[in-house]
Amino acid sequence: MKNLKHAQIEHGKITPENVQYYKDFGYLIASNLLSQQEIVELKQETAQIFRGNRGKIDGLAEVSPLDSDSDVLKKYVAIHFPHKISSVIKSYLSHKKVTAVLQKIVSENVKCMQSMLFVKAPGKQGQSWHQDEYFIPTRDKSLVGAWIAIDDATIENGCLWVIPGSQNPGSIKRRVKNEDAAYADLETLDISEYDEKDIIPVEVKSGSVVFFNGYLYHSSLKNKTENNFRTALVNHYMSAESMLPWDQDGKLPATEDLRDIVMVAGKDPYAHKPIVDVNQPYLRQAKVKSKLDGNYEN
Repeated sequence: MKNLKHAQIEHGKITPENVQYYKDFGYLIASNLLSQQEIVELKQETAQIFRGNRGKIDGLAEVSPLDSDSDVLKKYVAIHFPHKISSVIKSYLSHKKVTAVLQKIVSENVKCMQSMLFVKAPGKQGQSWHQDEYFIPTRDKSLVGAWIAIDDATIENGCLWVIPGSQNPGSIKRRVKNEDAAYADLETLDISEYDEKDIIPVEVKSGSVVFFNGYLYHSSLKNKTENNFRTALVNHYMSAESMLPWDQDGKLPATEDLRDIVMVAGKDPYAHKPIVDVNQPYLRQAKVKSKLDGNYEN
């Protein structure tokens, strides 16, 4: 891949070459951006959340003190909006090293609208090819995901796969029925136009952060290991200048600007509007039913 070295942010210092790479290819990797002490904190907090010690979430099973953290986590795939019940997770939304990168590739003013805590256990399926902007529509195409690797992410345990440059058309690609059992989703993107060489795995070490554009085609495969989790905290951000017409796939009333956000850097241009608290934590289902585009029946 052309100028692949510029996909790497070294020592947490983002360069103009990094910024240009993000614009051209839609992703960046910041190795070891978080310390191992921070990773230990996130691991411990993850276990507490799924044990139900940070608040009630529909679907969480009763846990015995004798159950190991590993046994508890094996029951689940992910939780959406964990920052709503965890002050630790919420603090990582505005991690200084993360926001320093966001202010270079998004805007000086950045807001966060979603967190997701993935605990992909051995044997769990992956996510099919998708674009995050399809689910979280911004008005200025500023959506970016910050994918924090809590565990090492490898091909074997289901790391991210991306198609560099696929974000460049700046449009939402048509979704089709998924026939691949490696994915938990009922829909996927048709990527048949791409050659195998165009699709690359993003293997990263624990503590690394992958930043990726909301239009970038990306996926992950099944965790094929016997005893390795692939835990990751994924937060979504956008420019604070843009309003957020997001109704959570019809779960919330239609709105021109969803104000259930957390400002993480700079100033809020819409500070005259109140912040609301409407999204609640929920478990991701093992089989994911995506928004339908009317092309087929479930």
